[in-house]
Amino acid sequence: MGNLIKKPSELEAKQTISMLIYGQPGVGKTTLGLSAPDAVLFDYDGGINRTNGAHRGLTVQVRSWEDTQAALDEIKNEHPEVKTIVIDTAGKMLDFMSEYIMRNNTRMRKNDGTLSLQGYGLRKGMFIDFIKQVGVLGRNVIFIAHEKEEKRGDETVKRPEIGGSSSNDLVKELDLVGYVQMVGKERTIAFNPTEWYYAKNTCNLAPVIKIPVIVDDNGVVTGTNNFIRRILATFKKSQEDTQVLTAKYDKLMDSVDTALASVTDAAGLNAILDSLDKAEQVYNSLMAGQQKISRKAKELGIQFDQISHRYVAA
Repeated sequence: MGNLIKKPSELEAKQTISMLIYGQPGVGKTTLGLSAPDAVLFDYDGGINRTNGAHRGLTVQVRSWEDTQAALDEIKNEHPEVKTIVIDTAGKMLDFMSEYIMRNNTRMRKNDGTLSLQGYGLRKGMFIDFIKQVGVLGRNVIFIAHEKEEKRGDETVKRPEIGGSSSNDLVKELDLVGYVQMVGKERTIAFNPTEWYYAKNTCNLAPVIKIPVIVDDNGVVTGTNNFIRRILATFKKSQEDTQVLTAKYDKLMDSVDTALASVTDAAGLNAILDSLDKAEQVYNSLMAGQQKISRKAKELGIQFDQISHRYVAA
């Protein structure tokens, strides 16, 4: 049995991405979702019918929650080429879950036709299970949602419309959250959160990115629909860069540990300290290395002189 506890540099890099796109109706969220690589659209909201024909692709026109599970099985068994599952919209997907729950268990339905408290708990579990199931399939997943406005005192805040606490459950699982809006005549997507809207950025994307125009005012296609494909490439590059830097960090810390294992005096500690100072630093490597040296000095009863910044025998 292999070692289960791994150093950061030994961890497997995330190969897929989970993302939420939200904004006003008609701002082009469905088309944006379909710009992901080799996507299949799970259409709960009729969004495909409002999409330019040039940008349509594999689509599941969901009629019941059972269609969702059947489509996932079909992707697994018959469509290895699919790399991304696009959920349009997350709010409507939850409605299908609710209908399924109440259809199969009338006790989960209140007199007004809505879910009972226990039913909402069941739906929350189904929602989290769905996210995990897509992850096991090894596909990217992009959720699309409309925006809703929440009052915070006298101010209005934008949030994704995803049905109660399910919004928080979803966001915790995601790598990126992008808020799409019109700024003048330009479409933009924001990944850094502000006091006005929610967003999430885990791969150092620009805070706000202009979305290229790919269909002109006459409905003529003028560009390639590949915006999310490029975002995913940036995410993957960020993951790879992190792996490289983490490997350098671990190597530097290992070299400090190896040197400290045989040191017995102040001169040896100072030599390691000098070597650490000259090394290419990664993250907090300088501080972490200095702490290792300090702990070794305490074990040996050697003091650090704050004036000379050198270790001296007690």
